[in-house]
Amino acid sequence: MFAHRPVFSDQPVSPEWFAAVLQSLGPWVEDSPGQAPVALAVSGGGDSLALAWLARRWRRNLLALVVDHGLRPESAAEAQLTLERLAHMDVPARLITLTDLAKGPAIAARARTARYARMVEACQQAGCVDLLLGHQADDQAETAWMRSNAGSGPDGLAAMGWISHTPDVRLVRPLLGVSRAALRNTLRKAGQAWVDDPSNLDMKAERVRVRFALHEGGLSEQFWCLAMDAGWQRMERDKANAASLARTCAFYPQGWVGLGAALPEPAVLSAVIRTVGGLRYPPAPAAVERVCKKGEAATLAGTRLVRWRDEWFLIREQAGVAAPVAASPGVVWDGRFVLHAPSALLRCGVYVGAAGYGLPRKTRGGWPALFCAGLPALWWQGQLVCVPHLGWSLSADWDGAFFDFRPPVPATGMGVYGCKKVHNKDYVGPVG
Repeated sequence: MFAHRPVFSDQPVSPEWFAAVLQSLGPWVEDSPGQAPVALAVSGGGDSLALAWLARRWRRNLLALVVDHGLRPESAAEAQLTLERLAHMDVPARLITLTDLAKGPAIAARARTARYARMVEACQQAGCVDLLLGHQADDQAETAWMRSNAGSGPDGLAAMGWISHTPDVRLVRPLLGVSRAALRNTLRKAGQAWVDDPSNLDMKAERVRVRFALHEGGLSEQFWCLAMDAGWQRMERDKANAASLARTCAFYPQGWVGLGAALPEPAVLSAVIRTVGGLRYPPAPAAVERVCKKGEAATLAGTRLVRWRDEWFLIREQAGVAAPVAASPGVVWDGRFVLHAPSALLRCGVYVGAAGYGLPRKTRGGWPALFCAGLPALWWQGQLVCVPHLGWSLSADWDGAFFDFRPPVPATGMGVYGCKKVHNKDYVGPVG
């Protein structure tokens, strides 16, 4: 049971129940025309269309984002059909067309990354701070099964969060306590149709094989409960880690972290490595534990642990930084730094790359060359012209540029995972 409803029931979801779950996942922007809408990702399948139908009964000010990935010949027609169905529901929608996806290895992962990037961009343009996703209970059970088989640590077993924070938008999954069958029956009861993606039956995909295995073995509820229990425990650890970070670590705008005279415990160091390295996922727990046990300078997951002035620092490993990218307002370099500069300053041929070695000590303000080598810098015609974090530029013409340190995942976790178990297998939540 979740929120007084059997998780894997096939009974339609009531708008009232859905609204109560959304209320627990707030706060929300005021539902009025003068405010930014709440965005929702709608593929046209049963899960996302049910999300749209329920969301429309929760509030009026919405914006559905429909992505045509172009990977199947019929995708454009399906996207148009989805727009028509959303219009019939009275849900405003925007079409996003991906044109640069090339078929080949890891196409599913690349398409997912591109889809999210474009939806986040659309959210920014519309002022949306929340993006609803249609992942449901079967998806959650499948994710927990796959992570269990892969030997994931306790954080990984928490699977998907009800809320995930990114630098640009809050991702909210209000349907994690509802089965796939219930969502389709919700649409049937409402007289709504949806698109069935044939890839959901392709047994070459691991998730599809897991889906059938869970169904045949009647194991969906077991793995859903595993994810809920692991998620609740993850949030408790996140609170403890956040308190430890606040006590012992200093975060610098240059992307460095001072760790103090002694190394933190592995869980805290792992979170800092993810932040400094600009990673979406933490490094392997065993590798972090080895570093902590040795207590020596080391490199791991694109970061470098160094001792300076009787204190440990974690910095970006210069050899692991991203390749240079063309400079433009808002461009993200190395997965962590966002460029802010007047368009007039970013003339043709200006690019963002690592500052590198060779900066005079005076320019570095006393910081070691090792620290400064991975800082974001502006280059023009092959010449270093500006390192904003050091307050240095070749001339005053470049003084208007600066970089925000904005890693993709907060060091303190901040997500909402799992549910609190009250007795037996009855869960309250998501945050109760």
